[in-house]
Amino acid sequence: MKIIGIDPGLAGTGIGVIEGQGRHIAGYSFGSISTDAGESTPVRLDKIYRKTKSFLLEQQPDLVVIEDIYSLEKYPGSGIMLGKVSGVLILAAFKADVQIREVAVREVKKVISGNGGADKRQVERAVRHLLNHHEPIRPFHASDALGMALTGLFRYGGDWGARI
Repeated sequence: MKIIGIDPGLAGTGIGVIEGQGRHIAGYSFGSISTDAGESTPVRLDKIYRKTKSFLLEQQPDLVVIEDIYSLEKYPGSGIMLGKVSGVLILAAFKADVQIREVAVREVKKVISGNGGADKRQVERAVRHLLNHHEPIRPFHASDALGMALTGLFRYGGDWGARI
């Protein structure tokens, strides 16, 4: 099975690829899509959409796991922007004919580190441990995306539900 995890972000969208079955991991890779703050939001969203769709068509994963969007009352604008990014990611997966699962970040933290309130550094260390990866995984968006993909592999296996 090949599962791609995606951590949405306008400045940086993390991408993590896990290949394996059950708790056995056969391979992995990671990276991110960066956009320029000097460009307009539509241009940045278009870049994220096009690169993600192209990558998904090339990789042909069994499942895409995307971080479910939440918004802090203190920063509602951030939640709205993440919703826009998440929307183009979901559309890219749909257009690439890939099954999609949105997962809450607390669930990923719980599955990966055992602590639903883990911070980014704890998640990154847990991901490295699970992958037996010795070097830091940067940017953090990439380690978060790998956490999404690992959660898809460990928690959902072949039970992905209906396509969106």
